[in-house]
Amino acid sequence: MTFAYHKPPSLPEALALLAANPGRFPVLAGGTDIVVQWRSGLLKLEGVIDISGLSELRAISITEEGIEIGALVTHSAIAADRIVVQRFPALAAACRTIGGVQIQNAGTLGGNIMNASPAGDTLPVLLAHEAMFLAQDLKGERWIKANDFFVGYRKTSLAPHELLTRIMLPMPDTKERARFYKIGQRRAQAISKVSLCARGRVRHGGIEWVKIAVGSVAATPMRLPGTEALLKGKVITQALIDKAGASLADEVTPIDDLRSTADYRRFAAGGLLARYLREVTIKDFRRASSV
Repeated sequence: MTFAYHKPPSLPEALALLAANPGRFPVLAGGTDIVVQWRSGLLKLEGVIDISGLSELRAISITEEGIEIGALVTHSAIAADRIVVQRFPALAAACRTIGGVQIQNAGTLGGNIMNASPAGDTLPVLLAHEAMFLAQDLKGERWIKANDFFVGYRKTSLAPHELLTRIMLPMPDTKERARFYKIGQRRAQAISKVSLCARGRVRHGGIEWVKIAVGSVAATPMRLPGTEALLKGKVITQALIDKAGASLADEVTPIDDLRSTADYRRFAAGGLLARYLREVTIKDFRRASSV
């Protein structure tokens, strides 16, 4: 069987190929996931649409709304970008945990999103930052909320004829604090057992508001609105941390697999949230705990 390899030189031509072959040829960006799946026999391919030559999707820019990242920007470029490091440190941290240096140099943010794995390292960060994804086709474009994008295990709300082209993250409050944590089988180049991103504004030892997202604890990466509501407006104490851990355990639906057990994932995710709450309110937490 002939393998159809398409490498469009422009975005309109890429969209035309998708329109002419909806769902037939997957999109190839960095190839760090799809090529591995293909070579291992997990994925059967008739061909691909290689968009790696679309330079217009490799830019990071500041807009009135926030920061826009092209779908083809690599993890290493994101982790090295000055604005990302200063204003979105959790995203830079997540990009630094993805594979080794070679994977970070080849893998793209758009590819990590479209792979839609619940273990995707950048996905909890994008959810916690309430990112928006731009889907384009020959007829136009639409913005999709990150919270509406992941609709099932490795499934997205993108139509077969649409292409993810840009990711927009609203500019964060200068006083908010964000962290990304990951637990894997080893210290480097590991698929996560559990990951968590939390961002919030802390004042006088209490959480004014907080956004929490987790990975590897359900069929999709997910936000935790119940736990967010529990923490909002509260002074952080050990009792509240314990309640937040219990709330998190109720919201997630992990499974047992080769990497870990469901019970461990619930326990570990609660531990990561506790770590965040202690780190961002460390002085006041110590004071409140000693009373």
